Amino acid sequence: MSGFVGVVVSDPSLQGQFTQVELRSLKAKFLSLKRDSGSHVTTKNLPGLMKKLRGLNEVISEEEIAAHLSQSYPDADQEIEFESFLREYLNLQSRVSAKEGGGGGGGGGKTASSFLKSSTTTLLHNLNQAEKSSYVAHINTYLREDPFLKKYLPIEPTGNQLFDLVRDGVLLCKLINVAVPGTIDERAINKKRVLNPWERNENHTLCLNSAKAIGCTVVNIGTQDLVEGRPHLILGLISQIIKIQLLADLNLKKTPQLVELFDDSKDIDEVLSLSPEKMLLRWMNHHLKKAGYKKTVSNFSTDVKDGEAYAYLLKALAPEHSPETTLETKDPSERAKLVLEQAEKLDCKRYLTPKDITEGSANLNLAFVAQIFQHRNGLTSDTKQVTLTQTATRDDVLLSREERSFRMWINSLGVDSYVNNVFEDVRNGWVLLEVLDKVSPGSVNWKLASKPPIKLPFRKLENCNQVVKIGKELKFSLVNLAGNDIVQGNKKLIVALLWQLMRFNMLQLLNRLRSHSQGSQGKEITDADILKWANSKVKASGRTSQMESFKDKSLSNGRFFLELLSAVQPRVVNWKVVTKGEDDEEKKLNATYTISVARKIGCSVFLLPEDIIEVNQKMILTLTASIMYWSLQKQPQSQFETSEQSEPSSMASDAASDIASEDAASITAASEGEEVNSLSDSMSNLTTDDATSNAPPAENGNGVAG
Repeated sequence: MSGFVGVVVSDPSLQGQFTQVELRSLKAKFLSLKRDSGSHVTTKNLPGLMKKLRGLNEVISEEEIAAHLSQSYPDADQEIEFESFLREYLNLQSRVSAKEGGGGGGGGGKTASSFLKSSTTTLLHNLNQAEKSSYVAHINTYLREDPFLKKYLPIEPTGNQLFDLVRDGVLLCKLINVAVPGTIDERAINKKRVLNPWERNENHTLCLNSAKAIGCTVVNIGTQDLVEGRPHLILGLISQIIKIQLLADLNLKKTPQLVELFDDSKDIDEVLSLSPEKMLLRWMNHHLKKAGYKKTVSNFSTDVKDGEAYAYLLKALAPEHSPETTLETKDPSERAKLVLEQAEKLDCKRYLTPKDITEGSANLNLAFVAQIFQHRNGLTSDTKQVTLTQTATRDDVLLSREERSFRMWINSLGVDSYVNNVFEDVRNGWVLLEVLDKVSPGSVNWKLASKPPIKLPFRKLENCNQVVKIGKELKFSLVNLAGNDIVQGNKKLIVALLWQLMRFNMLQLLNRLRSHSQGSQGKEITDADILKWANSKVKASGRTSQMESFKDKSLSNGRFFLELLSAVQPRVVNWKVVTKGEDDEEKKLNATYTISVARKIGCSVFLLPEDIIEVNQKMILTLTASIMYWSLQKQPQSQFETSEQSEPSSMASDAASDIASEDAASITAASEGEEVNSLSDSMSNLTTDDATSNAPPAENGNGVAG
């Protein structure tokens, strides 16, 4: 199966949105239209075709499609390439989904975090001014004291100042760090007053890859969209980043007191798998019930439009600010006004107006409730109740890191399901089948698969058995792994399986790149080839560092990877800020900088600084492979030739055998209940954004970019 190519799209993130069956069908329709239209497809003759496509038929007219296309392509005679056609198809599907209220049906995985999926993929061109004003207020509040941005703030909520300020990439990078502190090493951000196109593109690439690393879905956004300041896409990305910040504490790890919301008999894994949105609803209904509210709030739109639920919530949480007149008021608009007056006393008014409540603005109401939770959650501080969530061992910490990385990787693939907790969400097998269909198109027999929600246990087992069967066909090491192990949620076995899926995807992408550059399949790329390539690149740049294997302890100081990044893109590393890596603090500074620099050039990676410091060999491999993939995209032929001309080294062979043997050992040890080495934090689908082709300046004699 590794030799399968099919229809290939130059942007891997775009390719990840479609199965091979869909791509072949769409390509055939596109080429047929191209033949019928003469020599090329234009925006003028495209609506007729798009009207017939799945998801658009009978729900959108040709006129609406033409109007949509005219916003991106004002010239009706402009030629449309196949990839542009695919992007517009995705945009139209998202628009239809938004018009229908985000879509229904599907399994819990698909709807559990719909607020994340919809805010990025809902590419409506009609801007919501209320949301824009709220996001601007948020940015002004959290970034007003930033040393670089304060001269540009506050932003006016009206006009285009926000979109103009986003164009250099600094604002979005800073906003990501507000949402998840430490995600981006600010030393990697280009922060000059005037940036050239190359530097600006770097900032946007760093922003998008970092956004993926914190859980945003950005498959329909490219660096050029940010450079052009496209409002609908920028607001969608900002919306996601802000929501991730506001909902960051809605889990048992950050707020152990949330265990109060559940019965003692509740499966803790099921609790951990709840999306932040569902946890927030659960918290809200918990307090509403205590306050005597008879209804159950199931959404942040229609269920809160009359303001009554808010009146009860504030009465439960802040009785000192909640007069009875609020509940006695019959007019929804007047009640909404009173609710916000009470919320203002808790500093919780920033995100909406009375009109936003009565009109049921879902995004703004969710932000409002999340803000109330942050300021006053009303939960117990009884240590007896939270003990259950505070007994994590070192092994649990490592598994938690692995879970995070695999979760981000899966969500970056563009599968329909949104994963909130890997160990819980994969137990019905459906998500794993979706991932397999992405990394090995055509491998899944969907006729034998059951889609969530799945009530019958044997249907879950059938899905998981098919996962194991496909894994064995792909030559994964799955000794002692059975479908029931996945159903039962065996964490170490699930991690071992996911690692092999990620590694397969990584090697597949590298092999595909070689196949296209050389015009033939050639020898399969191995872990040993990746090691040899990295060492040869560093050596060719005039440096002496080498890694003996992917578990070489000397890698912990981070300098080898900075030398490798400098070798593939000389100007990207500022050696003035690189430390010697002699103590833990210096090692962490280098590791953090390494990850940000890798993302800055276009590597989509999900590892953490700890993975470099602790020399987690699986994550070291994925980082090296990601850099290799990016580099080979720039000069594929010459670098493949250089790599193949090198004689196989014993250290490279040892590195490959180390990882292969650990794959098998992990499965065996986990099935026997033994402690397993961390398998680790993650490889992405290695998507890259186009970088400008400006030739970078050479380093000076001190190894510092000029």
